[in-house]
Amino acid sequence: MEFILLVVMSFGHYLAICQPLRYAAITTQQLCILLVVAAWVAGFTFTSCHLVLLSKLTFCGSNKIQHFFCDSSPLFQLSCSDTNLLWRVDSVLILFIVLGSLCLTLSSYVCILFCILRMPSRRKKAFTTSSHLTTLAVAFGSCLGLYSHPSERVSLETNKAVALLNAVLYPFLNPFIFSLGNKLVALVLKDAVAHATAQLFPRS
Repeated sequence: MEFILLVVMSFGHYLAICQPLRYAAITTQQLCILLVVAAWVAGFTFTSCHLVLLSKLTFCGSNKIQHFFCDSSPLFQLSCSDTNLLWRVDSVLILFIVLGSLCLTLSSYVCILFCILRMPSRRKKAFTTSSHLTTLAVAFGSCLGLYSHPSERVSLETNKAVALLNAVLYPFLNPFIFSLGNKLVALVLKDAVAHATAQLFPRS
């Protein structure tokens, strides 16, 4: 669901930069609701397929998972059944979602790039997409690095480090990434920093 929402955001950036006069007419409330519902339905469908695969595992040893949440790789390594086929199917499903959304997102940014090259006056507006590109780099980079290899080649330590990056660092950066682009938020933050500086270092 998160990757689909990133695609929707990139499409919104494309409309705002390349089709600014039609932006309000295209991004109606009905379309926004439809896109959110589609993201939820797609996420629920993928998760259901994922759970069906995990339900086929058998466990005969320890029930303590070496992870801070129930990810596929540590579950596969904990299982006493043959997980090669399950891991391949699981990886294909995940990569299909990740690579599919990545291709759609990149196509939006390629269109934005060509629009900027044709109309340099929109270059300043395009800089607002840099925060979104940071989010894309963290989200897509961590998932592709984790799920593009077979499970036996990915150690639990690597799995936990990448999962921590995606589960903690990415949500932690989101408020800063998306809020600082807002002029009002930036102004309030600037005033707060100035007030704190004045309190710490009062003028004599």
